[in-house]
Amino acid sequence: MNASEAPQPPEENSRRMALIRAAAILFRDQGYERTTVRDLGSAVGMQSGSLFYHFRTKEEILVAVMALGIASTTEQLAEALAQASSLQDKLAALFRVHLNSLLGDNQAALEVMLYEWRSVSEAAKPGLVILRDRYEALWQQVLDEAAAAGLVKQDTRLLRRTLLGSLHWTVQWFKRDGGLTVDELANNMLRLVLLESTANS
Repeated sequence: MNASEAPQPPEENSRRMALIRAAAILFRDQGYERTTVRDLGSAVGMQSGSLFYHFRTKEEILVAVMALGIASTTEQLAEALAQASSLQDKLAALFRVHLNSLLGDNQAALEVMLYEWRSVSEAAKPGLVILRDRYEALWQQVLDEAAAAGLVKQDTRLLRRTLLGSLHWTVQWFKRDGGLTVDELANNMLRLVLLESTANS
């Protein structure tokens, strides 16, 4: 077991998380390839060599950034679905959680997941695919239930892909000073999806 795999004391876990969050912003703003180890160290006040106490390689930092974004969003969505009292509430949770995560605390990490996938080696991709599939499975389950109840159209796999693609693109155009809150945007996008008989109910 190496240092990056061994259990670490709370203060080291905190430094590791600070590094992951700083890396998310740098990778998003500068690109993964253009971000140097020195850039990463400077962002958190660490010597370049000290980064490798927490991670063996720069790619491990990239994978940790992506895993943080998707795992955190999955946890938030699972909790919201567990608290939902109706199927329409579950549908609303899909949009609300995704957009609040994508346009909020996890924005940088999720953008890195979306736009730096090409930088991940084939050896590192399977673990991230598992995390992505867990998240999309929550969407698929709710959409399948909604289709069976007549709330959305029946081709739920295509619907899921279309919706997630549309939601991801909001990072390119949504402005917080544009007149809509994130929750209002989520509600408006949901209404576009619901079949007419249910959208007006």
